[in-house]
Amino acid sequence: MQAIEKYIFRESLLVFLGSLVVLTGTIWMTQALREVDLMTSKGQTILVFLRVTMLTIPSLVMVLAPVALLIATIYSLNRLSGDSELIIMNAAGMSLARLMRPYLWLATIVMVLTAIISLWLMPESFRSIRDLVSKIRTDVLTRIVREGQFISLDQGFIFHYRERGADGSLKGIFIQDRREKGKTNTYIAEAGRTFEIGDQNYLVLQKGSLQRQTANARDPAIVQFERYAIDLAQFSRQSQTVYKSRERLTWELITLKPDTPYVRANYGKFRVELHKRFSEPLYAFVLVLIAFAALGQPRTTRQGRGTAILSAVLIAVAVRVSGFAVSAFAAKSQWAIPLIYILPLAVICIAAASAVRPGWIEAKARRAVPVAPKPRAAT
Repeated sequence: MQAIEKYIFRESLLVFLGSLVVLTGTIWMTQALREVDLMTSKGQTILVFLRVTMLTIPSLVMVLAPVALLIATIYSLNRLSGDSELIIMNAAGMSLARLMRPYLWLATIVMVLTAIISLWLMPESFRSIRDLVSKIRTDVLTRIVREGQFISLDQGFIFHYRERGADGSLKGIFIQDRREKGKTNTYIAEAGRTFEIGDQNYLVLQKGSLQRQTANARDPAIVQFERYAIDLAQFSRQSQTVYKSRERLTWELITLKPDTPYVRANYGKFRVELHKRFSEPLYAFVLVLIAFAALGQPRTTRQGRGTAILSAVLIAVAVRVSGFAVSAFAAKSQWAIPLIYILPLAVICIAAASAVRPGWIEAKARRAVPVAPKPRAAT
């Protein structure tokens, strides 16, 4: 890289890092506010709160890094054009390919960063969040729920006990689980006690009943019991350690087999998630080339750059929205999976051709339309 290329690369890198930090921090704060109930209703410490919220950062960086790269490229090219540096570089014989080189280096770095996050860090973070939230819910059930209160530990799951005995047992227990569609389980017991065996927590109910009501059944099924042990892990969303598609490791998605009801019912989502992890890093080149195609040409001060900036932003948004739409469509139709790769690669080729060869698209269009000969002047 020559001096002028290093100068452009350094300026773009600084803007990229600044934009990424600001965007990630802003979105992270909005996400963190949604988890405040960890410290309030669920009684967790600030360290647990920070751990849960910090685990969302890889997914934020994954989405926002290409956006920050687009902002950095637009800002850098707009400043170079505003200071007439692009005109000077062009007059000095600097080709558009050389001008594009530092931006491509930066796009390569962003692509590698997003690839690492997409293939490794993001699924690890989502899985860690699932495991941590599961543990928090168990801790809430066994240690934090207060007597006399009906507590909603999860959507459709309510826990209550009347009082705590002198020996630490729970008196007057009521549990209702409506998380499974069309099925309601209600536990009522005179007393109960929690036990921890290894890493597992159990609630042993004494002298009670289990009422099971299904949508198709007219009357509920009632089972009376003297002692009934409940594995508290089943009351978290991670029952039987069934991870969603975004929580599966990449190698697990590659070797995935539809051997469970959940995987069979959501096999399209698992399939698309794997291809998205390989295709998402390509959007770093997509967005930087769109910005360069719009603003890479030398412009005089009389030529407005606002239209070019707006065009670059609108095209970038349209491409990203199209990418999300293609992924959603491919989850239902297997034949659409190649479109996940075709879309970014096609945009890369078109944007690169338009950036390096000014007027290339317009010239192709003009050659496709016959032009009538001009009439000769009368002598």
